[in-house]
Amino acid sequence: MTQAEKAKTFAALHQPGDPLVLYNIWDAGGAKTIAKAGAKAVATGSWSVAAAQGYGDGEAIPLDLVLTLVSRITATVDLPVTVDFEGAYAQAPSEAAANLSRLLDAGAIGINFEDQVVAGAGLHAPAFQAERIAALRAAADAAGVPLFINARTDLFLKERDRSKHEALLAEAVERAAAYAEAGASGFFAPALVDPGLIKQLCDQAELPVNIMMLEGAPSLSEVAALGVARISYGPGPYVEAMARLAERFGEASALS
Repeated sequence: MTQAEKAKTFAALHQPGDPLVLYNIWDAGGAKTIAKAGAKAVATGSWSVAAAQGYGDGEAIPLDLVLTLVSRITATVDLPVTVDFEGAYAQAPSEAAANLSRLLDAGAIGINFEDQVVAGAGLHAPAFQAERIAALRAAADAAGVPLFINARTDLFLKERDRSKHEALLAEAVERAAAYAEAGASGFFAPALVDPGLIKQLCDQAELPVNIMMLEGAPSLSEVAALGVARISYGPGPYVEAMARLAERFGEASALS
C-alpha cells in the first residue's frame, strides 16, 4: 500500500463500538512482533520511545532521533504507523507543520498531537491549538497524505483527582468541536476512566474517541460498548516488558 492508502485504511479502522486496539510499541522490533501477531496498525508511545533510548518524556528525546526510529519502524512493517508526536516539537503553527512534514517523510500516516504546553504549564487555548491543528492539516494535504490527526486533550491527565473529571467534560467537548473544525480526525482523552463520562464524551464529541487503558479503566469489552472508537495502552507495554526483563535477570543471576 502507498502511504496515502495506509492512512485511509487506518482511518477506516476507527469504528465506535468496534474500536481499533493499539498496543503501543517503541522500536522496529516491537512493531515487527505485533505485526506478526496480527496487529492491524502500529502505534508508538512517546514515553516508551524516549525511555527506551534513555530519555525522559516531554520532547527530551531529540527530534532527529525520533525520525530515525520512525523510519526504521515504517521500513520494517507494511502496516499503518501512527506516531505519538507530543506537541510536534514546536509552539508556532508553522514550525509544527515543518516538523510534521519531516515525520511524513519518515513514513508516518497518523499522529497524536497534544494540547498541553510541553515543557511549560497548562494547556494551549483552544483557539490557538486549533490553529496549530489547521497548520498540520494543511501540511499533510500538501504532501498528499490524509493524515489521521488524533487530537489529544490533557484536561483529564492534568487533573489527578478523578472526582473532578466530570466538571471538565464540557470543556473537553468544546475542545473536541474546535479541533474537529480545524481538521482533526480523532479525539484522545487519556486518564478519563469513568464509564459514565466516557459514554458522555463519545455521545457528545464530534470525533471518534480514543481512551487509554489505565488502572481503574473499564475492561476492553466495556470500553467498546461505551462507543469508543480507539483504545491505546500508552507506556503500559514498555513498563511491563522492562519489569519482565528485570525479573528474568533476577532468575538468571540467582543461578550463577
